[in-house]
Amino acid sequence: MAALEGFGLDEFELPDELEATAPPEERGRSGRDDVRLLLGARGPEGELTVGHHAFRELPQLLRPGDVLVVNVSATLPAAVDGRVAGTDAPVVVHFSTRRSRHRWVVELRTPDGHGSTRERGQADGAATVRLAGGASLRLLAGVGPRLWAAEFAVPDPLAYLAAHGRPIRYAYTDADRPIAAYQTVFARPPAEVRGGSAEMPSAARPFTAELVTRLVSRGVQIVPITLHTGVASLESHEPPYAEWFEVPEPTVRAVRAARRAGSRVVAVGTTAVRALESAADADGVLRATSGWTELVITPQRGVRVVDGLLTGLHEPRASHLLMLESISGRPLLDLSYAEALRERYLWHEFGDLHLILSR
Repeated sequence: MAALEGFGLDEFELPDELEATAPPEERGRSGRDDVRLLLGARGPEGELTVGHHAFRELPQLLRPGDVLVVNVSATLPAAVDGRVAGTDAPVVVHFSTRRSRHRWVVELRTPDGHGSTRERGQADGAATVRLAGGASLRLLAGVGPRLWAAEFAVPDPLAYLAAHGRPIRYAYTDADRPIAAYQTVFARPPAEVRGGSAEMPSAARPFTAELVTRLVSRGVQIVPITLHTGVASLESHEPPYAEWFEVPEPTVRAVRAARRAGSRVVAVGTTAVRALESAADADGVLRATSGWTELVITPQRGVRVVDGLLTGLHEPRASHLLMLESISGRPLLDLSYAEALRERYLWHEFGDLHLILSR
């Protein structure tokens, strides 16, 4: 199909009507897997193709022997209401990343969901935020343009969030929803994987048990990694902050076997790409690894492990677009996003999906 004339990722703006404000099952669709799938692929002679599919067609778009790598991190109810001590100003605290037993990286948001209080100068100089349930958060130092290092000294932070938190959401969504709306079929209990994610690894949201069964029956292997995502950078589009990840030995063996056999390794979500690429050396040799990653994947750095990516559609100027370009190349990414706009695909965590196959 012809792309929009003169289209380029550097110039595009996202129309409000293409923001998915609710999950597909609330928009009159038949289920969470009833979304569209845009396929952008590079053919055997280097030709670029874009195709339009239903997400339920995913098994037919993959080959027996391909490996799907999924993030098993569960979504935490990481948004908690609070008030800034001294001013009594209401805020919503987004618990982004747990750095140690009582140290977190957090963001303070305005209650209307439209921005970070730190960017607006509303919380600078504050030392304490009083939280729901009688807890408090002591702000220690700024981290980047929006976030804070903070001390959160409660006996069991995950139990506190379960009792007093709700899923993080942004102003483009139309209502708060239960945590089940933000869990994927692959999510494991936080106790099994050393915590959870501030925001849903949303590329896996449309998967259902039935679709997983069809993929396995097709001969597609599904293997896990863990990466606990921090908060997104909707306002500033800064690169992701340090995140904890683990690539286990069985996943390493499956990826190595696929590469020896000439099969493809397809990451489900940018988090899976970040984990895999963080566990690979300069020659692309993957090893079982866990720890903190600050890796930012750009076209200059490139990718060494993955051959494809299943992801959502990303906002203009988002840093994740650099990762997508690393996998697809810029011409295919331009073509795909032009088609997504032309065909009215929906953006964000409740929206449509984009499958990039670089070979």
